[in-house]
Amino acid sequence: MARSPHFLHYSNQYGALLLMAYIFINNTINATSDIMEAKRDGALPFQLWEPFVWEYSSALSTLMLVPGVIFLLKYQPFSFQAIARSLGLYFFASVVFSVLHVSIMVALRKLVYWSQAASYDFGLLWYEFLYEYRKDVWGFVFLIVVIKSYHYLIGQLKGEAHLLQQTEESVQPQFERLLVRKLGKEFIIKVSDIEWLESAGNYVNLHIDGRVYPLRATLTKLSEQLEPYGFCRIHRSHAVRLDAISSITPIQSGDSEITLISGKKLNLSRRYKEQFKGLLLPNKP
Repeated sequence: MARSPHFLHYSNQYGALLLMAYIFINNTINATSDIMEAKRDGALPFQLWEPFVWEYSSALSTLMLVPGVIFLLKYQPFSFQAIARSLGLYFFASVVFSVLHVSIMVALRKLVYWSQAASYDFGLLWYEFLYEYRKDVWGFVFLIVVIKSYHYLIGQLKGEAHLLQQTEESVQPQFERLLVRKLGKEFIIKVSDIEWLESAGNYVNLHIDGRVYPLRATLTKLSEQLEPYGFCRIHRSHAVRLDAISSITPIQSGDSEITLISGKKLNLSRRYKEQFKGLLLPNKP
C-alpha cells in the first residue's frame, strides 16, 4: 500500500499519535523550564521528579478527555445559526472539561506522591480551580481547533465522491461514473475501476488502485445500485467487484477468503455465500 493511502486509512491513529507527541513534548519543556527557573534562585524547593509529575499528570488527563471533545464536535457541532445555544453549550462543556481535567490530574498526583511516601496539597480548592480553569479554557479551545483542522485536512486529502449521473425515474438509480472532489480539484472516476467497497459509518469507502474515496451512502443501498455493474455484497462491511477477484479460498470457519488481483484479502461471510455464487456463476438457460 502506498504511503498516502496507508496514512489516510490509519488517519485517526496517526492523529492521536501526533497529538500525544505534541502534548508530552510541550509538557516536558514546561517541566524542565520549572526546574531551570527554580535553579536561578539556588537550591530547588522541590524534588527533581516533581515538575515532571505535575506536567505529565496534566498531559495524561488532557489526553483522556480528547474522546469526549471529539464526541461533542460530532454530535453537537457549533452552530452559528443557533449561536446563543452553542455558546452556552460549549461554555458548559468547558467547565465540565476543566472539572474532569483537574480531578484526574490531582488524583494522579496524589497517587504518585503516595507511592513516594509524600503528600500532595492542591491548595485552596475554589482559588486553584479558577487558576486552572483559565488554562483549561484555552486548552479546550486548542483541542477543538486542532481536531477540526485535522479532520478538514484529512477530508481534503481523501476527497469525497458524488453521483455524477443518476436516473431519477428508476427505482434503483444506476450510474457509470462518480465525481470526486479532492484538494480543490474535481476528478471523474469510472465505477468499473472500483475494486471493493467498505462501510465506514455514514460513508462507504470506494477503494480504487490503492486509493480511498468516501461516498456518503449506505453499503446496502450502494451495493444494490452497483449490482448491475458486477458488484456483490460479501460481508456486512464489504462488497466487491467480481472482475477484481483473483482467487477464493475456503477456511475452516465456513467462511471464505477472497483475494483480489491487487493482493487485498477480504472475508466472504457465510451469510452472503449463496448470493455471491449466484452472481459469480449465474445459471445458464
